[in-house]
This record gives sequence, structure tokens and C-alpha cells, in this order.
Amino acid sequence: MSIVTTNTPKSGTNASETKFDAEAFAMNVARAMESGGKALAAYLKPRETGEVQDRPPPELSEMVKTFTKVAEYWLSDNERSSELQTRLAKDYLDLWGSASRRMAGEDVPPAIAPSPRDKRFADPEWKSNQFFDFMMQLYLLTTKRAQELVNDAEGLDPHTRRKAEFYVQQVTNALSPSNFVLTNPEVLRQTVASSGDNLATGLQMLAEDIAAGKGMLKIRQSNPDNLELGVNMAKTPGKVIYQNEMMQLIQYEPTTEKVLRTPLLIVPPWINKFYILDLKPEKSYIKWCVDQGITVFVISWVNPDKRLGNKSWEDYMKEGPLTAMDVIERATGEMKVHTAGYCVGGTMLATTLAWLAEKRRQRVASATFFAAQVDFTHAGDLLVFVDEDQISALEHDMKAAGVLEGSKMAMAFNMLRSNDLIWSYVVSNYLKGQQPSAFDLLHWNSDATRMTAANHSYYLRNCYLENRLSTGSMVLDNTLLDLSKVKVPVYNLATREDHIAPAESVLYGSQFFGGPVKYVLSGSGHIAGVVNPPASNKYQYWTNDNIKDVNVAQWMKGAEEHKGSWWPDWREWLGGLDPEEVPARAVGSAAVPPIEDAPGSYVRVRA
Repeated sequence: MSIVTTNTPKSGTNASETKFDAEAFAMNVARAMESGGKALAAYLKPRETGEVQDRPPPELSEMVKTFTKVAEYWLSDNERSSELQTRLAKDYLDLWGSASRRMAGEDVPPAIAPSPRDKRFADPEWKSNQFFDFMMQLYLLTTKRAQELVNDAEGLDPHTRRKAEFYVQQVTNALSPSNFVLTNPEVLRQTVASSGDNLATGLQMLAEDIAAGKGMLKIRQSNPDNLELGVNMAKTPGKVIYQNEMMQLIQYEPTTEKVLRTPLLIVPPWINKFYILDLKPEKSYIKWCVDQGITVFVISWVNPDKRLGNKSWEDYMKEGPLTAMDVIERATGEMKVHTAGYCVGGTMLATTLAWLAEKRRQRVASATFFAAQVDFTHAGDLLVFVDEDQISALEHDMKAAGVLEGSKMAMAFNMLRSNDLIWSYVVSNYLKGQQPSAFDLLHWNSDATRMTAANHSYYLRNCYLENRLSTGSMVLDNTLLDLSKVKVPVYNLATREDHIAPAESVLYGSQFFGGPVKYVLSGSGHIAGVVNPPASNKYQYWTNDNIKDVNVAQWMKGAEEHKGSWWPDWREWLGGLDPEEVPARAVGSAAVPPIEDAPGSYVRVRA
């Protein structure tokens, strides 16, 4: 028996028609069932040995508590709940009626249509096929009403409303018909065209990913083939010239005859690894800086284990940027450095600057922040995870383990864009059976790091929960920090579509520094908006000197748009501060001889 389809088959088959092979389908179903058994075994094994304690995730209980508060509002008034039921019933009856008329041959406009930017429903058959069109509209209507349940629920406090909106988004994203074999036309066509090979391959990948996650699903976002540190990523020539328990300090080899006298120290986030700034050479911010005549030093943070669990924010500051400044002085003879901090590395840099200002130590010539926050009033969806109950529960778990596993933080970040970073890969990998491409940025995204319990607790409480840095109430090393005493020039970069450090948050934070601040807004998001080399000629950036008492929308009205990368603008700003040049420096010195080649050994430790 065979079923002939006219869909595009897998490469190597006749493009005009693809025949369904029942025997091959049966074999592939058997393969899929075998792989499903392996996936189940991979899930159960660490639970049987006690490596994984199987208990409901705390996010689940938070979601139930939040939805309960929403339900209480709607069910507390009979008239209100009756109106809600009537509204829902009318929506579904209207949809059923329009679907019936369409089946009878009428040209009926859709009750609801997806956003043009919604990639889930891009396949033409979502509209041309009556069944899939009905399923899509049913889903979109239900999603819309679910969101309205939250938006229209009066009396919710802002934090509960934010959580409810976030959890509704997560649930509706998960229940999309595009995520299931029988309700996704593209997956169904591929299943017929490949006689089920896609499902067999996908379940095999699922088993491998659960095994790789040691009993938890670790979704592969990139094919690691041809992505090797020091070979085709993080390959800018340099040496590790110093290391301690917390970091390795890398100095990069010059490529110009002369360099700026003042070197640059980059403080990356410890939540991820530093090579986001040194991906493939054509994308490498570090290589570009070196080629622009800058002596570049970068901190490569340790991937900590339980032994380092008590290492605090103070330890990170003293053994990280403060120690790095001392080493740079020994290597170059320069007492001052330009500094740059990315994301939470930028928050760490800001606290370091405030600490130095309070101690009246002049070690920094300028500070550049990449998508970094110093005030957390407008910190976006990550605030969903921050309240006393949730932080206390997390601290309890971290106390036992000593660290927070990187996979948990990575999942939180992925949930901010779950359709793009979770469900698109579930469909592509496990339903379509497609191996992801070798993409350096996504390979880095999956290369998570652990966080020490003491440091992460301090960060969550002092920044997200209590917002102490901007209010001048943060105490570090028995020192009260005041950002208004930070007088060094600041280049404060935000990205327009940032879900982690929203542009509004970065702009608002600019007002707390005591010196001149240049706020720049880049196109795209938290990563692509920062890692945007000039040669790519992508995106744009905006500048506007007015940053006082304005929000982003107001700031944009007076902003000037510039095509392409912000990197040259930053280099011009840096050179304007301190244009003096000296002959290019050799890596290291007699006082700090090279230890090993960049990118070093710390960055290679995987969680």
C-alpha cells in the first residue's frame, strides 16, 4: 500500500512525488517505540540511584498559587463568572458556525488571525486546510481569552499580575497545536513523506538529550560538530597570564604597531562564559578591539563547584576585577584601565566602581556597560521569579548543593522567549527529527555555568528584590556604595528588544552615575544587539544626549538613528577620552609570565 503526496521530500528522493511505504513506516514506529523506552530509562535511572530527587518544581506551585488568585476574582461573583462563561461560549459557537459555513463553501473571514511575526503558523496549510485553520483559530481565541482573564482581574497586586501574565504565556505556548504531531500540518506531511523516519530520529534525539541532561531534558540548540574552543571559536591569540580560584585573566596579542596607552579590562557575566565576546573571528568583539589598537584583558570566570559555594559577591569583586587591575598594572605598568562589563558582569563592575570611589582609589579611566542594570525597577519578566518565598526556596536548595546549576538559570532565560528557544526546538528536533545546525551563538547559549550559592543569593536579594545599588543602600565589604560618587565617563549600551536587561531599565539606571553618561540604544536583543560586528552591516543604533527625566519612548523621539554596528561609535568615544598611544605590548611580563594559551582551561569546564 502506498500514499502519494506532492510535498517536498527529504533530499535524495524524487521531488515530483513521495510514496508512503507502509513497511518502512512500521519499522520506524518500532524504532520510535524503542527510542521512547530508552528516553524513559534515561529519565528513570538517576531517580532510581538517588542522583535526582523527583519532586514538583517550585515554579509549578507558584503557578498554581498565582492562578488560584486569578480564579478567586472571577468565581467570587456569580454575575461576573456567568458573564465570563457566556463570553467564552459565544466565541466558540461563533467559531463553530464560521467553520461550518466554510465547509459549506462560503468565503468566511477568520474570527482571529495570528500575528504576521508568529512563525508557528507560517505554513500555508494552517489557512488552506479547514481542520488546521479551525485548530489554529480555536487556540488563538482561547489564548486571547486566557490573557484577558488576567488583564481584567481587578485587585491583583502588580507582582501577582506579572506572574499570572507570564505563566499564562508559558502554558498557552506549550499547548499550541504546532507542538503536536497530529495538529501540525508540516510535521504530518513530513511523517508521510519520510514514512515516519522523522519520528524515529526525533525520539532517538530525545533519549540522547535526556541522557545528556542526566535525567532532565537538555534541549540541543546547536550541533556541536565543528564548534571547538580555541579552534573555530574563542581563537583570538592570547595567553592566560594569571589565575586564582575565581578566574583566569587573559591578555590578547596585539595586531597593530601602536596601541592605546590605557588598556581595556572586560568583565563578562559568570552566568555564561566569556567567549560570547569571542565567537567565530568574524563575530569577535575581542578580536575587533585588538585590531583597533587596544590592549585587551578579559576575565574568564571559574565554573564553580560545591567547594566554592561560599564565595560571595565581595569575593568575586576582590578576586575578579580588583585583582585583574593589579595584574594589569604589573603587566603593563598602567595604573588605570578602561573597563567594560556585560550583563551581570556590568552590575559587578558598577559595584566595583562605587567601592573604588568610596575608597578614593583612581584605577578606572572609563566604564562601558553592555546591556547591564544598576537599577531593577524596570527589570522585566525576570522579576517574575523574584519574591521572598521564591528566593528563600532557592536559597534552601542552593545551601544543600553549594551552587545553582547552570541549567536552571538557562531554562529561566529560555522561558522569556519560550516559543523561540524551547518549543521551536522541540518541534524541529523531536517531531521533525532535524539535527540543529552548528551555530556558535546557540552553542554558547547551551554552555551554561554554575553559580555559587552565596554570590547568587546576594545578587537576587540586593539587586532584584531590594534594589539596593541605585538607592545607595547596598553594603559591600563593610562599605556603603553610592553610584553618584562614580565620576568616570560611562558608555551605557542598551538593546531595543532585550528581555533580560530591558532598554527602559538601562536608561533609567543611567541617571544614578555621578559623571558623564552616553546612553546608546542598539537594535535587536540582549546578544545580537551587542555582538554586532561592523562587517555584518546589520541592525542600527540610536544616540541622544538627553537622558534626564525621559523614558525610552520619549528618548527615541529626539534620537538620531545610525545604520550598522555601534562598535565604531564606541571606539571613537574611547579614543576621545584618552587618545595617547604607545608601542604595542608583548603579552605578560617578567612579573606575570604566560601560563597557557587562550582561551584557557577554566572556560572548558562544562556544567
